[in-house]
Amino acid sequence: MITTHTPLRETDLPALHRRALSSTRRFLVAVEANQWSNMTPCDDWDVRSVANHIVAGNLWAAELASGRTIDDVGDRLNGNQLGDNPIEAFDRSAEMAAHAFETPGVLRAPCAVSYGPVPGSVYLGHRFLDVLIHGWDIAVATGQEPALDPSLVEACQTVIEPQIEQLQASGMFGSVRGTGQSTDPQARLLQALGRTVPQPMPVL
Repeated sequence: MITTHTPLRETDLPALHRRALSSTRRFLVAVEANQWSNMTPCDDWDVRSVANHIVAGNLWAAELASGRTIDDVGDRLNGNQLGDNPIEAFDRSAEMAAHAFETPGVLRAPCAVSYGPVPGSVYLGHRFLDVLIHGWDIAVATGQEPALDPSLVEACQTVIEPQIEQLQASGMFGSVRGTGQSTDPQARLLQALGRTVPQPMPVL
């Protein structure tokens, strides 16, 4: 169960999106050369696959938020988007996505996403959520401390509250894990989005 939070202002979303991108970049730059094939909490996806998904998602966001359609983009963003330098690819795509969502008027304009069209603000909320949670996936897979910024966790909870059933039914995330009664906001959020949250080792 996710507790009720004050709704976000639409104008808060672009800055939250940039902060989520920075959060995930912190985990990406710490991935060691031999860890890109580590499996993540996402079924059948290793670290490279998750990173590629994030980068491709950023590139798609830049296109769709700019008014283009899925048919306009075609298959240009299929396959490997990381190239030989995943961090460089991430940085380039992140700036493109962030800039697109900061364009005046884009939050009210329709975005022709696969489940849409939806207002740009709705799409941006989903991108913010996707980017942040996949950063956690990468952190867990590579043995990093996976704590997320509490204010970003709270903002994510606010985004999903009115649409949690829709998000879970979409297949974008796994089924709810755990009882949802954790006292930790991050654990509750992750469980709601289908993640199994590692339990801390007991202190002996």
